[in-house]
Amino acid sequence: MSAKLKVAGWLALGAVAGALTTMQLQANARSSLSPLPLEELQQLAAVFGMVKSDYVEPVDEKKLINDAIAGMVSGLDPHSQFFDKKNFKEFREGTTGKFVGVGIEIGMEDGLVKIVSPIEGSPAFRAGLKSGDLISKIDDTLVRGLGLDQAVKRMRGELNTKVQLTIYRKSENRSFPVTIVREEIRAQSVRGKVVEPGYAWLRVSQFQDRTVEDFAKKLEEIYKQEPNLKGLVLDLRNDPGGLLEASVAISSAFLSKDVEVVSTNGQIADSKASFKASPDYYLRRGGNDPLKRLPAALKKVPLVVLVNEGSASASEIVAGALQDHKRALIMGAQTFGKGSVQTVRQLSPDTALKITTARYYTPSGRSIQATGIVPDIQLDETAEGNVFAALRTREADLEKHLGGKDEVKDEAREKAREEARQKLEAEYAKKNEPPKPLPEFGSAEDFQLAQALNQLKGQPVLVSKTAVERKAEAKTAE
Repeated sequence: MSAKLKVAGWLALGAVAGALTTMQLQANARSSLSPLPLEELQQLAAVFGMVKSDYVEPVDEKKLINDAIAGMVSGLDPHSQFFDKKNFKEFREGTTGKFVGVGIEIGMEDGLVKIVSPIEGSPAFRAGLKSGDLISKIDDTLVRGLGLDQAVKRMRGELNTKVQLTIYRKSENRSFPVTIVREEIRAQSVRGKVVEPGYAWLRVSQFQDRTVEDFAKKLEEIYKQEPNLKGLVLDLRNDPGGLLEASVAISSAFLSKDVEVVSTNGQIADSKASFKASPDYYLRRGGNDPLKRLPAALKKVPLVVLVNEGSASASEIVAGALQDHKRALIMGAQTFGKGSVQTVRQLSPDTALKITTARYYTPSGRSIQATGIVPDIQLDETAEGNVFAALRTREADLEKHLGGKDEVKDEAREKAREEARQKLEAEYAKKNEPPKPLPEFGSAEDFQLAQALNQLKGQPVLVSKTAVERKAEAKTAE
């Protein structure tokens, strides 16, 4: 395989994963029937009949109908989708944060699955797997050559079944097998720590059912360890979004009561709404407000929000609200630009339709669809500059994105992407290995976190070397 194909495939994985997880969930809305186009429906029925009777081999009727529905929806925008039984199950796992597996957060390194972090209390955690361990085999299947999504599917499975992982531990220069019994795992969407006296880092990786409760618990732990917090970094980098009410809650934790967090507008009455910093807008009926437990000082603590091209949807709602109300300084890179709301409507016990029903707007009335949030201070990924930023897919790069069906491609951005790809390919060919991955978020080597802490402490910040280009892109998009 050529260096070009290897790099392109390696980058495409992240792009697909980001697009698939960029979604929001609202309560089911009432469907309404409008007059049906009879002539077109007769054509559809005629085609269905011809395929059934004339196709070279028998076809499954249910699959034909499901494919027809999926095709109809896929022509709308990148985020509307028909869920069959399998996809609906995976979607619900994504929003609840619960799944059956071994309990690890993973990435890729040197063609192997890298354990970023074992989830505390999970089977992998109890088996002694560590951050930095590499998985070379899953049962009898070699990992090298598998995509990340394929590896995930092989590690997940039925409750109480076994999977054998072959682990390579760099620090000990040895490989060894570990047999793990799969359990129901609750993903950790919130992590945090006191990074130095007076300053803390809090990361939200996705907005799920349990995110607000986990967010409150982690902040309680931080304040217990550091009661006189001088500054907080809220890390939303690579957060693809999730539940709208969770984003409203996280915003509310830092904002004054009853100020607007986000508004939505669309064709149906239910899509015209304003969400405010109040439990009425983010609590489900009968639920307790976990934010009540948080200290009042949180409303005033100096705050920096880190974002990048992978920050999308619900994370953009939070960044936009805190920026518009001047509650936080936004640092990093221009965000993904997913300014649309999806409603999930269940069609049967096992199928559903996820359909775009509204655009959302920041408190100042900005629509960030295909544009994103432009940080107050732009940062490069590393002290040497950006490595992968230009290659990351954003909403404006997706075909049929909302409002962009007739849009002419941004030639400057396409040129920048191609130049960045060629640079990476040259590096790959020269060293015969992929470019070094970026440091783990929250680690001592995290350049952007270091700059955020410098900002909070009033120390010099190394701003982006490409800020002018990014601002120009944002201006063009407006």
